[in-house]
This record gives sequence, structure tokens and C-alpha cells, in this order.
Amino acid sequence: QYGPLTVQRPFYPEGMPCHLYLLHPPGGVVGGDELDVQIRVEQDAHALLTTPGATKFYRSIGLKSTVTQTFQLAEGAALEWLPQDNILFPGANLQLHSTFHLEKGARVIAWECISLGRPVNQERFLEGQMCSRLRVYREQKLCLNESLRVLDAADLDRRAGLAGYPLVATLIASPCAESERELVRELLQNYTAPAGVTLLNDLLVVRMLGAHNEPLQKLMQMIWQALRPAVIG
Repeated sequence: QYGPLTVQRPFYPEGMPCHLYLLHPPGGVVGGDELDVQIRVEQDAHALLTTPGATKFYRSIGLKSTVTQTFQLAEGAALEWLPQDNILFPGANLQLHSTFHLEKGARVIAWECISLGRPVNQERFLEGQMCSRLRVYREQKLCLNESLRVLDAADLDRRAGLAGYPLVATLIASPCAESERELVRELLQNYTAPAGVTLLNDLLVVRMLGAHNEPLQKLMQMIWQALRPAVIG
């Protein structure tokens, strides 16, 4: 642990597994801040990680805020990474890299939600930058490599191809099969914003846009609860 990023004491609301809360006491990230999170789940261990609140990225005069998250899952390990959303204030400059390394038999459900501005306040992300990258490896083989770049743009329909939606979320789960894909597809049917699910070998990828945070959070929680028995056991 360096600086203000810390881990709260472990909680056991389910008995097992252990629930850990990653805490950033300042309550926000400014230009020049660097957060480096390295998580390793040992063989056959199981952990659920989350954050007690949304992570706020404030306006920068030019310096980047850098967040690097690396997850190492040993053979037979299980990880549930369920953080609150990342909120980008107008003028923020964020570089966010998340990498998952899964060994044989490792299981994961993880999500990432980004809010461009604060929709509840009718605040739009008309200036600022974000570069996000998500990578997943299974036994050293690259399974998923996605990036999203948001640059200064006053035209909402042009910005990042998000069609004016301020919220974008990705959920991954592995190992999965066609039965899990169909289960998620059914859950997406009543969601009003654009969403889709893809199965890449045994990696399930769910992509969602949103106009408001609460419906999107509820949808991600429903998907997690539906997948948890099959994926995590």
C-alpha cells in the first residue's frame, strides 16, 4: 500500500467467501494521481472485491489520472470483481487499464461501468479525455483485448460512438457456455438501452449502454446473480 489507497478489513456477510472493500479515502482522483491495484487469488481460493462508493475523476488542467488494475487468478481460483462505477467529471483525463490473467480452472465474474459526466445533474462530458483498455488472458492466451477512447467532443452523437448515452458498462464471466449466453440474452430483452452479449470460446462478454445509473446497476446485478451459481459455484 502506497499513499491513500487502502483495503478495509475483510467482511464475511455470506460466511464464505471473503468480501474485501478497496477504499480511496480522498474520495476522488485528480490529474497526476496514479492508482496501481494488484490482486492475486491463490489456488482454489475465492474472493469478492468491491468498492464502498463510486470513484470520481475530477477535472484536470492536463495531467493524466492513471488507474492500473491487474488480477492474477491461480489454478482453480474464483474472483468476483464488482466495483461501483467510475464517474468522469467534465475535463477529466483518465487512463484506465484492467488485465485479468486466468490459469487453468480459474473462474471470474467482473464488471466495469463508466459514467461520462453526471447524468443525474444533466451534466455532459463535453470536454476531457479517457483511454480505457480491458484484456483477458486464459492460460497465457489472449482472449479479449478491447479499448475505448473518448476525446474532446461537443457533438454527443459523435463522441465515442455511444449515441449520446453517458454510461457504458462491460461485464465478463468465465467459464461459460451457450446456456449462460442465452440466460443473459433473456435478461437483456426488457432493457431499454442498447445491450448485447457475446460468447468467445468460454468467455462471456456483456456490453451495455445506459442513460441513467440505477437501471444499469440493477441489470448488472441481475446478470451477476443469474451467472453466479454456474460460473462461481
